Amino acid sequence: MAISTRTVDYTADGETCEGYLALPEGGPAKLVLIAHAWGGQGDVERGKADRIAAELGYAAFCMDVYGKGKRGETVEECQALMTPMLEDRAKLQARLNAAVEFSKTLEGVDTSARAAAGYCFGGLCVLDMARAGQDVAGVASFHGLFGAPDNLSDPKISAKVVAFHGWDDPMAEPDTVLGLAKEMSAAGADWQLHAYGNTLHAFTTPGANDPNLGVKYDATADQRSWQSFAAFLKEVLG
Repeated sequence: MAISTRTVDYTADGETCEGYLALPEGGPAKLVLIAHAWGGQGDVERGKADRIAAELGYAAFCMDVYGKGKRGETVEECQALMTPMLEDRAKLQARLNAAVEFSKTLEGVDTSARAAAGYCFGGLCVLDMARAGQDVAGVASFHGLFGAPDNLSDPKISAKVVAFHGWDDPMAEPDTVLGLAKEMSAAGADWQLHAYGNTLHAFTTPGANDPNLGVKYDATADQRSWQSFAAFLKEVLG
C-alpha cells in the first residue's frame, strides 16, 4: 500500500518535540502511536511506522519524549537521556500524554480510537500509558522494560495490554516478568504475554548483534511477534 510521510513538531511539557507521521492512502485511518528506544526516535522507529502504514493500513505516529534533536548514539549518551525519565515517571507520562492529545489533531487520522506500541525503553513507555489511563485502546510492548512506576497508586487499567518478550532478555529477567503479570492482574487488565525462547533483547531490531550485552536480532521472533501484533491491532482498532 502506498503511504505518505512527514515530520511534525509539537510541544510536550514545554519541550519542542519532533514527531513522524506515516499515513496509508485512502482516507483517514486509525492510529498507532510508537514509543522509541533509549536512543530517541530514529530510523528504526520510523521504519516501524512505515511498515504499519504500508502493510497493516493504520496511520502511525512516532512520539518524541526527549525533545527535538536530543538523540543518543553511545551507551553513555543513551543512558543519560533515558535515566531522568526513569527517575521521574510522572514527567515521562506527561510527555507521552501530550503526544496522545496532539495526535488527535493530525490530519488524515481517524481519531475515534488509537493504540500504542513501544520498543525497549518504549515498551516501558506504552505500559505507563496504560497504567496512567491515557486515551489508548491497547498497548503493545516489544522487548520492553517492566518496572512499575512509583507515582501511581493502585491503578486500574482499561487498555488491553500485550507484551512481546525474549525469555533470555537480561534487561527483563523472569522475576520481573512475573512481577508484570501480577501487576496487570491486580489492575484488572486484559493482558497477554508472548515469550520467545532462546531470544534476547531487541529481537525486532535489525542489525542488533551484541550477545555480551544481551542484545540480538531474531528474525523468527520478529516475524512471530509481528503477526501477533497485527492480530492485536485488529482486535483493539478493527
